Amino acid sequence: MTQKSYTPATTTHDAGNLTQLLADLASANHILAHHGVLDGFGHVSVRDPRNPNRFLIAQSMAPELVRPEDILTLDLDCQPVDGDTRKRYLETWIHAEIYRLRPDVNSVVHSHSPSVIPFAASSVRLRPIYHMAGFLSNGSPVFDMRHCFGCTDMLVRNSAQGRALAETLGRSDVALMRGHGFVATGPTLPMSVYRAIYTELNAGMQQKAIGLGGDVTYLDDEEGKAYNETSLSVMERPWTLWKRQVQALRD
Repeated sequence: MTQKSYTPATTTHDAGNLTQLLADLASANHILAHHGVLDGFGHVSVRDPRNPNRFLIAQSMAPELVRPEDILTLDLDCQPVDGDTRKRYLETWIHAEIYRLRPDVNSVVHSHSPSVIPFAASSVRLRPIYHMAGFLSNGSPVFDMRHCFGCTDMLVRNSAQGRALAETLGRSDVALMRGHGFVATGPTLPMSVYRAIYTELNAGMQQKAIGLGGDVTYLDDEEGKAYNETSLSVMERPWTLWKRQVQALRD
């Protein structure tokens, strides 16, 4: 039997191929749902390559159901640029304010995945326990809505709350949200998906290592930074695999 060969999927996008970007953003939703990082809630966005003051994100719906035609184009005030009246996620401000404050970020994931949430409620810091999560060596600060805005429903509902989260994120790639979840960012859509998946996996492994009862050896900063650079150059491998997996589930 002849084995099929597959061309690695591109990890960068430009304004000339919006159709591919919309398809990839829909796939990113499906990939994150497949890996348990998103469920009926959570969202992923990408900065619009045609205009850095806009971003693309699905209308308010379960990520696993997103299709390219479900994707909206919003400005950094979370308003549709073309008069689209479809319902938006309540927390689009998470994305808008990170894009506003971090010009190096081109994609954002907001997740409630279960292994990460305990680290936002504990004094134990989330730290990289293996090389795949080397990006966590940049830190994973905790945003506590209550410290800035008192008692709320924990959702990031406006510009001020979104900016406070973005300021907590600072120059890190990941920020935790106490009692809520986390955000993962990246210079590309595949990289933010990668970081969201491996943030969840690292959190689960770290809890297991702590549970063993002995001393835990984490990556030091230089090890983490070194692999973080390496991961940027090999992103086609997991991205191609993940896209194939979710396509197979739909076929």
